[in-house]
Amino acid sequence: MFRFFENLVNPYVDYPEDDTPPRRLWPFMRAYCGPFMGVFALTGFMSIVVAAIEIGLIYYMGRIVDLLSAGPGQMWAEHGTELILIAAFVLLVRPLAQGLDVALLNNTILPNFGTLIRWRAHRQVLRQSVGWFENDFAGRIANRIMQTPPAAGEVVFQAFDAISYALAYMIGAAILLMTSDWRLMLPLLGWFFLYGMLVRWTVIRVGPASKAASDARSLVTGRVVDAYTNIHSVKMFAHHDLEVDFAKEAIETARDTFQKEMRIFTIMDMTLVGLNGLLIVGVVGWALALWTWGEASVGVVAAAAALTLRLNSMTGWVMWALSSFFRQLGVVAEGMETIAQPITLTDRANARPLVLEKGEIELKGLTHHYGRAQGGLEQIDLSVKPGERIGLVGRSGAGKSTLVKLLLRFYDAEDGQILIDGQDISAVTQDSLRRAIGMVQQDSSLLHRSVRENILYGRPDAGDAAMIAAAKQAQAHDFILELSDPEGRTGYDARVGERGVKLSGGQRQRITLARVILKDAPILVLDEATSALDSEVEAAIQETLYGMMAGKTVIAIAHRLSTIAQLDRILVLDQGHIVEDGSHDALLANGGLYADFWERQSGGFLALDADAKG
Repeated sequence: MFRFFENLVNPYVDYPEDDTPPRRLWPFMRAYCGPFMGVFALTGFMSIVVAAIEIGLIYYMGRIVDLLSAGPGQMWAEHGTELILIAAFVLLVRPLAQGLDVALLNNTILPNFGTLIRWRAHRQVLRQSVGWFENDFAGRIANRIMQTPPAAGEVVFQAFDAISYALAYMIGAAILLMTSDWRLMLPLLGWFFLYGMLVRWTVIRVGPASKAASDARSLVTGRVVDAYTNIHSVKMFAHHDLEVDFAKEAIETARDTFQKEMRIFTIMDMTLVGLNGLLIVGVVGWALALWTWGEASVGVVAAAAALTLRLNSMTGWVMWALSSFFRQLGVVAEGMETIAQPITLTDRANARPLVLEKGEIELKGLTHHYGRAQGGLEQIDLSVKPGERIGLVGRSGAGKSTLVKLLLRFYDAEDGQILIDGQDISAVTQDSLRRAIGMVQQDSSLLHRSVRENILYGRPDAGDAAMIAAAKQAQAHDFILELSDPEGRTGYDARVGERGVKLSGGQRQRITLARVILKDAPILVLDEATSALDSEVEAAIQETLYGMMAGKTVIAIAHRLSTIAQLDRILVLDQGHIVEDGSHDALLANGGLYADFWERQSGGFLALDADAKG
């Protein structure tokens, strides 16, 4: 039975991805509700049925009180069949209706709706550009992805479990009192009006207060995760107290916003108690007055009393449900600020996969300043022949990393073109472009997975033999066999820790090299590929690097000039311009900036000014 309800909706059903998702709350929610519309309709109907049954039971309890006046013999003789049918209804039909309503909510909607939102939100965020991630806290992004689905699920749950049920119940209560005596509706309608005013007052304040509290919680998460992610820096600079104070500021803001939110609920509760007192005195008192005047039966008084007591106990629950509904909407609205941001770096509508035959790279008037007036690249013209190996040298901020990021299309160039085998990279699909480029970065962070999974990330369909061959070529196989983790996994199955922190810098770099070797892309980019290696390991891997370069078009960034001295050409960048271009020997003979760098380097390192972002 459970499987039937759990499988009514597939949360992973295909859907059209939207580069500009709705930025307003209700269209945003509606975009995720599509697969559930039929289930929502049935659940809403069942909420009404369940409320109608409960109202009917209260009505029938009043009828039983009136039947008792006839005496037991006459009551059973005239109404015995009716009572048996009602008993069967309560024992059989009522549980079935309640069960269907609960199963739709608990087994169909709640598990699947949150899963659908989390799955689609994660897919949407992963489509964002590298630059988008660089402008936010990873912790805050993750927090919003994690807290939005359960909040949205709670919104839907309260809509059907409380709000639709309560509306149906209150309308049914009004109808019941009207059929007994229309005058009983008067105090109920007066209470409805005052209750509606209280709901309106609460809702207006709860939404913004909840969003502020949710924003504050995300800020706490962002700061805490930032400290944990950079724990080495925290410990190295002995800034424990600084980080505690930095987090405390955000925690105090979260406490303050939560206190303001809770004040609203306290006022709501106190006011509701007074309103419910008016309801009980008004409806039951009026029923007693009608009975005193002989215009209402004892059963009517009993039904009115039961109904008002039920409303009294239910109104607090309904108010909390409404408050939760709008409070969770505030959480969804906060999460929407991240999830619904438009995808700005997209494939063109007619984008085709990159067809790479030779590996020729051409830059024409390439300009990019990250939206600033300075830094980056300015009018770069460059042609890299197929199979040519070039090195990039320059001070920090000269534009080396910018050139590589533009080549990988992590950003769209502000002006100019990058062509690969004559194809503008902005006109091909991003995935096909990046599959054609293998890159070893200076920051050799790894995924918090096994060594095997990290190396196979380069080519997931490769077998163990190819993976091990790549590890051996990267001088990594021997130390991998000696690895173990706290869970007892060893060798290639050992986990490396978040961003590979359980390994040394050299070990991480060699696993990164193995991953790129396994990928075997025709274009190779090396960004300080040996920066984390000691001299002995670097010497052993130099041969590996040159082996990787065979037959590939290579762009290598290096501060350690010995790693690029044997390349075909070396380009010197300065303030966004190519100022020198030639072989190592030719540039030394020229006596320019490169020759100056070569003379100033110590132990193979280039002494550069670190005054800007490259």
